[in-house]
Amino acid sequence: MAIQHALAPHLFDSDSTLTQRLGILHERILNAIPSVDRIAVAIYDAADDKLKTFINSTRRGEAITSYEFKLSDSPSLYKLATSGEPRVIDEIQAVIKSNTLHSNWLLKQGYRSLFTLPIYDNGEFIGFIFFDSIVQAAFNQEVQRDLSLYASLINMSISNEFSAVRSIVASAKVARDFANLRDFETGTHLERMARYSRIIAKAVAPRHQLSDEFVEHVFLFAPLHDIGKIGIPDSVLLKPGPLDDSERLIMQSHVGKGCEIVQKILGDFAIQHLADSRIMLNIVKFHHEHLDGSGYPNGLSGNDIPMEARIVTVADIFDALTSKRPYKPVWTIQEACAELDKMVGAGKLDRNCVDAVLENSAEIERIQSRYQDYF
Repeated sequence: MAIQHALAPHLFDSDSTLTQRLGILHERILNAIPSVDRIAVAIYDAADDKLKTFINSTRRGEAITSYEFKLSDSPSLYKLATSGEPRVIDEIQAVIKSNTLHSNWLLKQGYRSLFTLPIYDNGEFIGFIFFDSIVQAAFNQEVQRDLSLYASLINMSISNEFSAVRSIVASAKVARDFANLRDFETGTHLERMARYSRIIAKAVAPRHQLSDEFVEHVFLFAPLHDIGKIGIPDSVLLKPGPLDDSERLIMQSHVGKGCEIVQKILGDFAIQHLADSRIMLNIVKFHHEHLDGSGYPNGLSGNDIPMEARIVTVADIFDALTSKRPYKPVWTIQEACAELDKMVGAGKLDRNCVDAVLENSAEIERIQSRYQDYF
């Protein structure tokens, strides 16, 4: 418990990212257990049965990033997730077979031993923590005991942040329901555009040196993009025809209202200091800005528009084009991408974000099939 009390401030009260906080913790661990060459966390998306790389601190070897696979495809990890038991491998080379991208990567790094612990949030499995070492049989009973204490801190830090995010999203949903928001902000629309956002973020991450943590936070925060619409009167929000100039200004005010709502919620949960909260606010604040300066509310252009906002802008427009609306037919992926390409040509959208949609059309189709609107 002394370990937990001594390190808790570094994990919970910092304004740094989870990745940076994990690096701080790794430094502390190395002072006591110098054989821990890598710590990594993979998180679980139950809706898709996907285990995804999330954060890591790697001192030896090359980190694996932007990787995901179905948990059910790994019997050994699936057993750990359901049993809650940790696993120790004393000689990786003798146990792990070279039959997947992950196992090939693991064998290539030269790690000899591995300690894996499943992590949970309120009894729900949310991922794994992996400790790797180039030393054979590095994780004896004493080391396992000490690392389990550190793992509980990592688990708590991630759980606290995820719980806050879920509470914010749940609060937004309640607010939408209470305000009878019907501007096609359906649950399936929000699921689709969040998953489109993740596809785009994952595709552009290497070019912009963005982490897996960034990708997952874009995915988590994307559904909040239009939360400010709960403050727009139905006479404007649900008007069947085009808006006049005064009505357009009222509609555009949803961005400012959304920022106020998000800042209020962040303050209520006392997490406004977290670096990741800026991603959330940027998505709400800038997702209607265009690269040529023609967007609103600030008329920002070029690099002044954060990448997370560019990503969500493309995802949101794409979903609007490919979804059923009373005033238009459903567009195909190819038709929507052609329209997005025109907007790229006009200088409004990020070329790499739009290319990511077309290049991942098979995955886009799977999302559309799974999360359909029924109205």
